[in-house]
Amino acid sequence: MFKDLVFYGFSLVLIVAATGVITTRNPVNAALLLVLSFFSAAGIWVLLKAEFLAISLVLVYVGAVMVLFLFVVMMLDINLDRVREGFWKHSRLGVVVGVVMLLEMAFLLMSPSFSGSAPANPAWAQPGYSNIKELGRLIYTEYAFPLELAALILLVAIVAAIALTLRGRKDVRAQNPAAQVRVKRSDRLRIVSMPAESGVAAGSEGEGGKQ
Repeated sequence: MFKDLVFYGFSLVLIVAATGVITTRNPVNAALLLVLSFFSAAGIWVLLKAEFLAISLVLVYVGAVMVLFLFVVMMLDINLDRVREGFWKHSRLGVVVGVVMLLEMAFLLMSPSFSGSAPANPAWAQPGYSNIKELGRLIYTEYAFPLELAALILLVAIVAAIALTLRGRKDVRAQNPAAQVRVKRSDRLRIVSMPAESGVAAGSEGEGGKQ
């Protein structure tokens, strides 16, 4: 009974937060509501004994992606009037896409795979069972090649992002760490030998200046 109440509580918060994301006019508030919806979804996954998915959602999306979105939204001077332009122009397309998604969800929920009965003694109900351990075993045994392929794609994306940001621009002054490491004392300091002036000459020049 308590789990059911917690589930319905998280579900209600998730629905309200997701509705606020698409209806609020302030982009900062929309990003914060999206963070709240992510936390609610993570709570539901914990109730479903999917701790790895919940931790991944909180660490990856809430801890990295949404924080980046918040910094970008708050640092950019967004013209809200221009953002609101054309909202109602594409409303019909949005309604059609929403109806199609609802029909897909209804079709999946009414499929025989959801109506079938659960096994009497499932593996996750056994004492000492860890779904994170089982997930790690599957990833590094049966799905090792797809994992390496995904890692290679992410590596290419990281290298491409770095290459795009390292464009040479003449109007920007950047530091050269290699040149800073190779610097010598003679490049920064030069001692110049100058003859000292006598005190009498300096005094006469001062009196002449006063006159």
